[in-house]
Amino acid sequence: MVPSSELVARVQAGEPAAIARLISRAEQGAPEARDALTRIYKLAGLAEIIGITGVPGSGKSTLVAKLTEKLRANGVKVGVIAIDPSSPYSGGAILGDRIRMAELAGDPGVYIRSMATHGASGGLAHAALEAADILDVAGFGTIIVETVGVGQDEVEIVKASHTTVVVSAPGLGDEVQAIKAGILEIADIHVVSKCDRSDANRTVVELKQMLTLGSKAKDAKPPWQPPVIGTSAVSGDGFDALLEAIERHRATAAGGPLGRERRLAIAQFRLKKTAETMLLRRFADDFAQDGAALARRLTCRETDPYSVAAEFLEQTTFCESHGARHEPDGRSKIA
Repeated sequence: MVPSSELVARVQAGEPAAIARLISRAEQGAPEARDALTRIYKLAGLAEIIGITGVPGSGKSTLVAKLTEKLRANGVKVGVIAIDPSSPYSGGAILGDRIRMAELAGDPGVYIRSMATHGASGGLAHAALEAADILDVAGFGTIIVETVGVGQDEVEIVKASHTTVVVSAPGLGDEVQAIKAGILEIADIHVVSKCDRSDANRTVVELKQMLTLGSKAKDAKPPWQPPVIGTSAVSGDGFDALLEAIERHRATAAGGPLGRERRLAIAQFRLKKTAETMLLRRFADDFAQDGAALARRLTCRETDPYSVAAEFLEQTTFCESHGARHEPDGRSKIA
């Protein structure tokens, strides 16, 4: 196996095989790759990350493909990270987004990576941000992250992207899906796709009305007011306006308080998710070892779930650097 540390220079040179290997190791959570990913993080930070989210069936993948075509026409290298849900039964995922973007597969200025959620909530995969760092270091100036089809509370993408685009579509049962509390509030730009349909204009108008009501409820005028843009993949209408809106949002945020707040929120999110992932992996390993024995005590009603859970957490506190457990001391006692 090629050491991950040796892949960093090859990633910087834009070598596709090295990019793929390092992303795979980030997905696997390989301890051997941690030093390499640390170096990658310090080298990254130049790319613009665009998050694309919305309800299932709203046309996110088609929009990503058309937007990528527009960016490539302007000479921008584009990395695409497409997140697909994993089956709760088999654990597998179809990873079919690259099929929808087949026309881009032969372009050396486009790198498409499909990732499964593997149980992660919030619309992102565990290693999505590490993958974005790797593509950033590989020279891709714009990175598009397409989330799984999300609901009202799966809004992590706003804490992982510089510009968040929420996609809605007419005729999906709810006239304006983005009115749902969480989705409406996270958008920097609203897109109503499939605007070649006759009922699309109603969705655009209602979205604009909701945004107007929301802005009136606020005391101060925000530095950025999310626009509503209609697009059609059939006719190609609206994509120039969408690209222009993304550029305007980037210019508004650059160097100003809006951008500083966003970068701080992204850093806090990275810290939180990294710590959660590390803790969950440790927990899973220890639970696989001791969980059955503790559960047998519960089945006999010898104790209660709260007491045995507290006991388990105390016993599984260990020193990560040596990968071994240690006896809990007074500082690690659970009240």
